[in-house]
Amino acid sequence: MTPNYSLIASAQTWIEGEALRQLEQTAALPGMRQAVGLPDLHPGQGYPIGAVFLSERIYPALVGNDIGCGMALWPLDLSLRKFKPERAAERLQELEDPWDGDLADWRVPFGLEPTAYDASLGTIGGGNHFAEVQGVAEVIDPAALATLGIDPGQLLLLVHSGSRGLGEAILRAVIGQQGHQGLDPASPEAADYLRQHDQALRWAEANRRLIAHRVLAALNGTGECRLDIWHNLVQPLDWRGERLWLHRKGAAPADRGPVVIPGSRGALSYLVQPRADCDHSLRSLAHGAGRKWKRGEARSRLSNRQRPEDLMTTALGGRVICEDKELLYDEAPENYKGIDRVVADLGAAGLIDVIATLRPVLTYKLRRPAHRQPGSRQANPKRSRS
Repeated sequence: MTPNYSLIASAQTWIEGEALRQLEQTAALPGMRQAVGLPDLHPGQGYPIGAVFLSERIYPALVGNDIGCGMALWPLDLSLRKFKPERAAERLQELEDPWDGDLADWRVPFGLEPTAYDASLGTIGGGNHFAEVQGVAEVIDPAALATLGIDPGQLLLLVHSGSRGLGEAILRAVIGQQGHQGLDPASPEAADYLRQHDQALRWAEANRRLIAHRVLAALNGTGECRLDIWHNLVQPLDWRGERLWLHRKGAAPADRGPVVIPGSRGALSYLVQPRADCDHSLRSLAHGAGRKWKRGEARSRLSNRQRPEDLMTTALGGRVICEDKELLYDEAPENYKGIDRVVADLGAAGLIDVIATLRPVLTYKLRRPAHRQPGSRQANPKRSRS
């Protein structure tokens, strides 16, 4: 029998055996037609991350707890040459607190009803989420960069976040009721999950836009969003005459225009243009460098050779704001695979063309409560995983 799973990665790319086992196991689920591991493939909680699946059934667990997690990019009206990271870092305060603006008005363009998690709208969260000010390092395709309205001399803002506690609540509820067996797309249970899932997608988009709004207000800058994509979702797909369901679990779309594939906070990110024919990757791309070490291992591995203050500046000269020591170590560059290798694998597979590389200038992760004004409230601090 021909396996219905494949891996897009070169022999030089390190892929953990457990990730491959999870890919093979997931490909064996009922109704699964095809599973593809991408070069950033790594183990998840029962299912691999950095993978895409095409199925007859809907599997909420393959979308995961952070429904709608993704990335958005803004070119800014701020000059790279004039930017002072230390001064900007001082201005970026209290992004963990609930936004003090009108959430009712903010929800309207996204078609959102109020939820129990709206205090977290406009907050980044933990895990691998961030808001990062970047500069263009190298332009590969000037025409494509100009089409996106990006001036190489100006800064950019990349926001990575998702649906926070809302997505987790949706997953827990459906798994509690239905288990991991998957849903018949024609069933009422599937319709209910998809309704909530689609709301979480919009919530996650609204969250990224509000994060950017807060960051830009602090920096006295403006910008216009040029791309916003989801890494975790399920969607219907007409595939070779059939209606099937495409699940991305830590995978970027190759059918929505240019995307950013980020490295660690100590490496370049890549702005890429997907090629026209990406069917062999199920119209998907790697969503980042992919973890090399499990969360919780980094501090014991790194603390005897790197102090927390050493991690506040990257090898590329970027400044890092992260006042949670465990998170600072968990998201250190050493935890991730080399982004250059991941992008080279995508290029070798005929999936992308590189438009430009982007250099981290200031990465915002998390401030501690002590840095907030007296009486301020803390937003849901739950760590999300993509």
